[in-house]
Amino acid sequence: MIVGLETRDDAAVYRLNNKEAMVQTVDFFTPIVDDPYLFGQIAAANAMSDIYAMGGRPLTAMNMAGFPCALDLKILAQILKGGRDKVEEAGAVIVGGHTIDDPEPKYGMAVTGLVRYEDLTPVTGAKPHDAIILTKPIGSGILATALKAGGITEKAMREAIDDMCVLNESAAAAAKKVGAKAVTDVTGFGLLGHLYNMAMQSGVVAVVDASEVPVWHGVYEAAKAGYIAGGAGKNRAHLKGKIEFSRDIDSVQQAILCDPQTSGGLLIAVAADKATKLVDLLRAAGTPAAAVIGAIEEQEERHDAVIRCV
Repeated sequence: MIVGLETRDDAAVYRLNNKEAMVQTVDFFTPIVDDPYLFGQIAAANAMSDIYAMGGRPLTAMNMAGFPCALDLKILAQILKGGRDKVEEAGAVIVGGHTIDDPEPKYGMAVTGLVRYEDLTPVTGAKPHDAIILTKPIGSGILATALKAGGITEKAMREAIDDMCVLNESAAAAAKKVGAKAVTDVTGFGLLGHLYNMAMQSGVVAVVDASEVPVWHGVYEAAKAGYIAGGAGKNRAHLKGKIEFSRDIDSVQQAILCDPQTSGGLLIAVAADKATKLVDLLRAAGTPAAAVIGAIEEQEERHDAVIRCV
């Protein structure tokens, strides 16, 4: 076992031979959009994202679904079709799965991939003087909460929905091209939660410029109106005492920075002199919102507060 539970990384990595290792991950969740086909696509992209975050490529996937027997099975068929199409787009194959009767629909995948040792990008690889780059905007949890409550329409968050369907494959390839050594994806623990884990496991401090973090249109307004995902509060509580916010970052902005994401972007630590090139590559590869959002600094003393938001 090369990467296991100790570092809370995106996926497990198990040695196969002198060149390659197996990467394994699993993820599933309840619907965040009304369209079952789109839900299937988002869930599949989200599950495979952990493979890309580790520098690998997905090979096989197994469906995991909970579905109420009382609902029309055509809905489940559309969910599975969305997942299948996204897996095929990734060049992988679905090899089976398991479904149970569940009062609330759930869908996701267990994914197996391969990674070459030279391409491995664990969370432990961030170094002082690295730049921090985020490839997708945040705020999808707030928008999904507003959608469920009737505060916005699905049309209003269509841009975010489309982006959640985008694989992180090209973003991972761009990071690999410039030699990035630390990558994670932004999902349920929010931007600051995942960055905190990277900083802690790497023994560094992360400084985030909140004004540079890309956020979906309408997120601040929705959050200010009270449409904040329950997970954001849990994430914020978990990070209490571990993050220092400057006085001009209000509670709404803090909630956004802790907002749980679904099929979010990659969070990449890369040498500062390669940051501009990486952002250019990312934008050319279909992630136009990619931006440098901060920097990695040396940690003089080991303590919990390893993120500063300015």
